[in-house]
Amino acid sequence: MTVSTQVTDAVTQANVKVLGDSPALSLSNLYQTVSQSLSLSVQNSVMAQQQSNLVHQATTTQGVSLLYSVDTAAIGAATDETLRSDDTENLVATLGAVQAMRDSEKNA
Repeated sequence: MTVSTQVTDAVTQANVKVLGDSPALSLSNLYQTVSQSLSLSVQNSVMAQQQSNLVHQATTTQGVSLLYSVDTAAIGAATDETLRSDDTENLVATLGAVQAMRDSEKNA
């Protein structure tokens, strides 16, 4: 049984087309994979930056809240007393008073 030359030519052309198209298909798959990987890494970078901004904002808010919660008159009086005193006992007493004020503010 012999096969027609037209059938042989058609099969050969189909095989040649598949072989000719495979490098282009491989490269297109590679380009899609690389672009998806890059876009995911950029997305992760943006997410990390957003989380970092949230942490920095919370830290700043906490610091400002701490600054506003301390009684400025008490700190001024303690500083004045500290600057005028020369002995260690006054410094220790002043430190104790400041810590007691902070503790009372925390408990209030």
